[in-house]
Amino acid sequence: MSISSQILEATDELVRQLQDLSFSEPVSHVYNPLEYARASHEIFVNRFADSPKRVLMMGMNPGPWGMAQTGVPFGEVSAVRDWMGISADIGKPSPEHPKRPIVGFDCEKSEVSGRRFWGLFAEKYPNAEDFFAEHYVLNYCPLVWMEEGGRNRTPDKLPAAEMLPVSDACDAYVSSNLSLLQPEFAIGVGAFAESCLKRV
Repeated sequence: MSISSQILEATDELVRQLQDLSFSEPVSHVYNPLEYARASHEIFVNRFADSPKRVLMMGMNPGPWGMAQTGVPFGEVSAVRDWMGISADIGKPSPEHPKRPIVGFDCEKSEVSGRRFWGLFAEKYPNAEDFFAEHYVLNYCPLVWMEEGGRNRTPDKLPAAEMLPVSDACDAYVSSNLSLLQPEFAIGVGAFAESCLKRV
């Protein structure tokens, strides 16, 4: 079985482990783009996780205008569509937050972190395949937590007891990616992601 197929199996297992979890207020909605944006995420994995990598970079969790819309880590729409050449029909989470609608590749708002992140590499590697020949990018956790007013709630702000089953599932997912891709270097993008990598 190919590396990408095994990563997708690990992804399916992660989705299964996360799908029945519940979270207390102020969290009102939880999105998992690995479910409703599975089509584009699968293209990303099949295209770019098909061989061992020298460098693996890991973010924390999806932003509302990035991976939450496109299913790709740091997935600012123009970077995913124009640089990576990925486009797919994106479904809808249920329930959908009225202030954080999912419109997929029609999203006109820009994920600032994703624009900076992918913009840096697109400048150095005009062809995305050249970048992904030695690099791979994933998020530690695929969940997006939102409050009633629409504000994003990051995983480090959740109660420890609620994060424990999330961390267990995500640790196993990251561990699978590391063992399959065998990177020489694993880099956490931000303090939270870095601490998760050290733990795994």
